[in-house]
Amino acid sequence: MLIVIKSHQEIELMREAGKIVAETLARLERAIRPGVTTGHLDNLARKCIKSCNAQPAFLGYHGFPASICASINEEVVHGIPGLKKLKDGDILSIDVGVYYKGYCGDSASTFPVGEVSPLALKLVQVARDAFYQGFAHACPGKYLQDISSAIQNCAESHNFSVVRNFVGHGIGSQMHEEPQVPNYGVPGKGVQLQEGMVLAIEPMVNEGTWEVETLGDNWTVVTKDRKLSAHYEHTVAILENGPEILTSL
Repeated sequence: MLIVIKSHQEIELMREAGKIVAETLARLERAIRPGVTTGHLDNLARKCIKSCNAQPAFLGYHGFPASICASINEEVVHGIPGLKKLKDGDILSIDVGVYYKGYCGDSASTFPVGEVSPLALKLVQVARDAFYQGFAHACPGKYLQDISSAIQNCAESHNFSVVRNFVGHGIGSQMHEEPQVPNYGVPGKGVQLQEGMVLAIEPMVNEGTWEVETLGDNWTVVTKDRKLSAHYEHTVAILENGPEILTSL
């Protein structure tokens, strides 16, 4: 396993990429409402990314046809934007990645559409909380699965589950680098974390079973029981004094 340690200069470039990701997600959040199509959001994202002289990381990646992933309700990840209109009560997970000056930023969040159920709101909040529980362990000297187990414990303490088939990842000049970052694990296991590692930590938390399947478009991943799923992700640098979120405004 080759884990690329980033220099201070490289991490600074990733901060710049991450800020573009954060600005794009903030722009999309303002546009989310019942009746809006996911394709409209994709067009907005593309314009926002291009206006910052960056490139969408997802567009064309292994043939993916859009600039963002837009996953509604039981869709976990990799939903393809299109003509589908958002409805009151939906939850929408949006994943954004960009390349800027040779480096990648990657972030995702799940947004309520109109008035959503208390259960849906709780799921969205727990996915966010699970990220921050894992984030707290992204420190030099800790182990990779310290992050993983903290995420798992947070989700399962609320009787939710974490997806096992899809994981977080290292990130840098490539969108997907080593190591993989599972959302489940055993404390003290996995590689030891070092200053200069950069990870995309991304809990995918399901209302019901952790099991998922991929639809016939060969992209959209859904919960096997068709219950709700929420996704929360940031690009995180492991620094001497602790972790820093690079995909924030």
